[in-house]
Amino acid sequence: MWIVDRLLTWWNGQTLGTQLWTARHGSRVGEDEQGNVYYQTPGGKRRWVIYNGEAEASRVPVEWHGWLHFTYDEPPTTVPLARKSWELPHQPNQTGLPGAYRPAGSLYRAEPAARRDYDAWQPE
Repeated sequence: MWIVDRLLTWWNGQTLGTQLWTARHGSRVGEDEQGNVYYQTPGGKRRWVIYNGEAEASRVPVEWHGWLHFTYDEPPTTVPLARKSWELPHQPNQTGLPGAYRPAGSLYRAEPAARRDYDAWQPE
């Protein structure tokens, strides 16, 4: 049964085809703090990531995203991205989850805010 899961569940890690391609053509470049592993072809023309768990693109940190999209020539393992003091740590996309951002007035907030920005028109 695990072979069927491996062949068909591309959203959990890698498929068998990706694993074979990576074994034949990929050279490991590095790994991020979430356990995602990054590869490239020997010439550096193709770059890809093997996710640790669910394949969710928002789980790729900024520095690795820039490397995957050829914004940076060197991977973050050799030339780390300079971080500013005000930057927050990377968080995956929380849309549709309890941790999602919900501004004041949102219907999905636990306690909706009272509307103060609208006055109903009253005829004279």
